[in-house]
Amino acid sequence: IQSPKLGRALPKFLTESEVEKLLAAPDLSDPVGLRDRAMLELLYACGLRVSELTGLTVGSLNLRQGVVRVTGKGNKERLIPIGSEALKHIEIYLEHVRNKLPQYPKFSDVLFLNRNGKPISRVMVFLVIKSLAEKISLNKSISPHTFRHSFATHLIEGGADLRAVQQMLGHSSITTTEIYTHLDQQYLKESLSLHH
Repeated sequence: IQSPKLGRALPKFLTESEVEKLLAAPDLSDPVGLRDRAMLELLYACGLRVSELTGLTVGSLNLRQGVVRVTGKGNKERLIPIGSEALKHIEIYLEHVRNKLPQYPKFSDVLFLNRNGKPISRVMVFLVIKSLAEKISLNKSISPHTFRHSFATHLIEGGADLRAVQQMLGHSSITTTEIYTHLDQQYLKESLSLHH
C-alpha cells in the first residue's frame, strides 16, 4: 500500500528589510564582526547551504570575475555569481581579518576561520545567526538555511527565471525549486488581501 503524499511545508524566509537588518547587525569595528558580515553576505548573495559555506576555499573565489565555485550535494560543482556588496565584504574580510589570524598550513586555503585560525563549524555559523537575530529583536526562528530560502524567494518575486534559480541553488530537479513559486503565490495572495 502506498502511503499518501504529504504536501511540502513552505520554507520560512525573511523579508528584504529583515535581511538588510540582519546583514547590518555584525559589529564592523570587531574582526569577528567583519568575518560574520562577509559570511552572511555570501550566504544570502549566493543561496548557499551551510555546509557549502564552511567548505569554501580561498581558491574557490574568483573576485575579478565575481563568481564562487561551490561543491554541493553529491559532489556536484556549480559556479554562482556574487553580488557587488558581498564581494566588497569578502575583500575586506580577506585583507583585514583572515590574513591576521593564526596561520596553519593545514587550513591555509579554508575561507572562513574562527578566532584560532581553524575552520569555522556549521554549529558556529548557526550560533552567529541566532545571536544576530536576537540582537536585532527578530522574532523568528531562523537558521543559515533561512538565507537560502530568502535568496530563492526574493529572486522569484523579482521575476527571475526558475531554471536560473534551480542552477544557482544546485537542485537536480526543477520540482524542488518549484516550491518557491508556491511561496510566491502565497505572497501574491497576502498582497491582494492586504491591499485590495
